[in-house]
Amino acid sequence: MTDMKLKRIAAYNKGVVDGWMISTIGLIVLVLGSGSLAIWSFMNYNEAKTDLDGKIALAKAEAKKEQAEEDEAKFAEREKEPRREFIGPDDYGRLSFTYPKTWSVYVAKDARKGGDYEAFLHPVQVPSLEQEATQQVALRVQVINREYSEYLEDYEGLLEDKKIESKSVNVYGETGVYLWGAFSDDIRGAAVIFKLRDKTVIMRTDADTFRPDFDKLIETVTFAK
Repeated sequence: MTDMKLKRIAAYNKGVVDGWMISTIGLIVLVLGSGSLAIWSFMNYNEAKTDLDGKIALAKAEAKKEQAEEDEAKFAEREKEPRREFIGPDDYGRLSFTYPKTWSVYVAKDARKGGDYEAFLHPVQVPSLEQEATQQVALRVQVINREYSEYLEDYEGLLEDKKIESKSVNVYGETGVYLWGAFSDDIRGAAVIFKLRDKTVIMRTDADTFRPDFDKLIETVTFAK
């Protein structure tokens, strides 16, 4: 075989090898690129899935918490029934209303020897009244020997300062006043004041938490006219 033919064969083989190497290298690069892309895609998918799973788990936890709170609130409302009847002294107009059976009653002044009548109602147990002015109670009931219009003057300052608001309210056919807002730094709730014969009745809740129960029991108020 001549040198020329040998050179041609060598050149041809070299071209084939170079082409094969280029193809192989290209294939390797493509495979590595595809692998990197697959890994990146998998990592993104895994991260997104983890984030989604976390959001789903959080949503489920929040839903369970809301459901538990709703069930607890419904249970608490059911526990208040059947409601009990509060009856004040006959000599002071026999003021009556219904209240949750889960509340306790403490009569601080029974008016047996005259003077004012005063009772406190609160869930489970009436708290200590050593600091009566600042202690929050679910319901305060007073029947006092004082003119209705004169007693309302005590609230003029709070109304002028817009710390409390007022509106008219009908209590068992008697026109009274419904007050709500901040009665003091420690007491923020609502009160209903109305005339009962020659006396004045004050019914007040010391916290907005009790206002739904307060409004409900006000609707059940009766008294001897």
